Amino acid sequence: MAIKSEQERQEIIKSIDVLLNQAYDSVLDEILAYLRRIDDMEDEEDLQAVKEAREDRRINGAVSWNEYKEYNK
Repeated sequence: MAIKSEQERQEIIKSIDVLLNQAYDSVLDEILAYLRRIDDMEDEEDLQAVKEAREDRRINGAVSWNEYKEYNK
């Protein structure tokens, strides 16, 4: 997924706003439910990444940033 410029984001948001203001209430409900599902999926992915990082640290140990810099001089 490419990162959009602030101007591109604002244009997209304006276009979405126009369409949302024209949409039926039932469509708005569906859109809200869809966005919430996406948000929940992202939360689950974040939690999984944290669990994996903790497991990796448990198995492989942890090194501080200062230790890493010192080791890689």
